[in-house]
Amino acid sequence: MAVDEDALLAEQIAYYRARAPEYDRVYTERRDLRDLLTVVDDLPIAGDVLELACGTGQWTGALAARARSVTAVDASPEVLGIARARTASAKVGFERVDVFKWQPQRRYDTVFFAFWLSHVPPSRLGDFWNTVAAALAPHGKAVFIDEGPSAAARAEVAAEVRRLDDGSKYRIVKVFHEPEELTGELTELGWSADIRTREEFIVGIAEPRSATR
Repeated sequence: MAVDEDALLAEQIAYYRARAPEYDRVYTERRDLRDLLTVVDDLPIAGDVLELACGTGQWTGALAARARSVTAVDASPEVLGIARARTASAKVGFERVDVFKWQPQRRYDTVFFAFWLSHVPPSRLGDFWNTVAAALAPHGKAVFIDEGPSAAARAEVAAEVRRLDDGSKYRIVKVFHEPEELTGELTELGWSADIRTREEFIVGIAEPRSATR
């Protein structure tokens, strides 16, 4: 049975809006996620930074410490409210946008996204990376972090069901990427990528190939 992607993505936004009060719990419960936050210090975060799907701002402060400015965007006003309260830096501005329907109005030296790529349906992967490319200044880099390879079955669009504390259920997109396979997909889309595993996660740096010549 075909999945209605528009409905699935709308449900994904609804899930993160409803989950906002619970979102940070996973960082409290999982030390590996808290430790992962320090990886920003080892990545080429510089200049004007665009953070896609910033959530509650767990990563935003660390980005601001290395950036000239940070524009953090998300589709959920609820998580943006938490992120604003958490992030005191005057370098940071927040905007509510749906990444799948949005086009950047300016260019950035770095585009960063953590735990977002796995929420992009395979059929929209090319359009998503075109949006990232449109947001990058010459010689800019995309930097991303996500969950690593999983034994979970992969479908054309993997609709995973999540449950909140109140018992409500939502479907979200969940696609697990193998570093080698993702590198190949990005190569076909015109990117040069270095994607490595770090414990249970993947950390990637990508640049449009036209910018590397």
